[in-house]
Amino acid sequence: MKLLVINGSTREKGNSEFLTNVLLHDIPHSTLFLRDYQINPIKDQRHAANGFDPVDDDYERVIKQVLEHDILLFATPLYWYGMSGLMKNFVDRWSQCLRDKTMDFRSEMAKKQAFVVIVGGDRIHIKALPLVQQFQYIFDFMDMSMIGYLIGQGTKPEEVQNDRRALENAVTWNKKIRELL
Repeated sequence: MKLLVINGSTREKGNSEFLTNVLLHDIPHSTLFLRDYQINPIKDQRHAANGFDPVDDDYERVIKQVLEHDILLFATPLYWYGMSGLMKNFVDRWSQCLRDKTMDFRSEMAKKQAFVVIVGGDRIHIKALPLVQQFQYIFDFMDMSMIGYLIGQGTKPEEVQNDRRALENAVTWNKKIRELL
């Protein structure tokens, strides 16, 4: 099984990346940093006769990488009580794939398992739960299996390293993910 991290943080070497690295210590994986790609928002043309207009950006390159993997780990900071804008643009573009008749996108995604890592500020273990639920709804809609989630507290760079609870949970999840592979 191949594992891909889809990192939605705009910060290099940020808290989401750190916690994900602890979680996946010694587990083979690839990482895709959405900040390194141009993924433009789209106009909703799901119900238009001709579907979506072509968009000149990197989305096709990114989704090709996603489709080549079995386990997808979505890592995002909690921005304004939701996923990062980079992550939201990426997920919004799935509508384009669902409308595209060149493949059965939902069936392809249904073969995948998903995991979520969220890092944010105060009371994060409560405030991140609506985002966990949002990801669960997204995965349910795509018939994807959600393995689990990991929440960490940290706002300033490297602050998540002080969240013992998150670090201990990361080690526990590391063992469970190894069993899946």
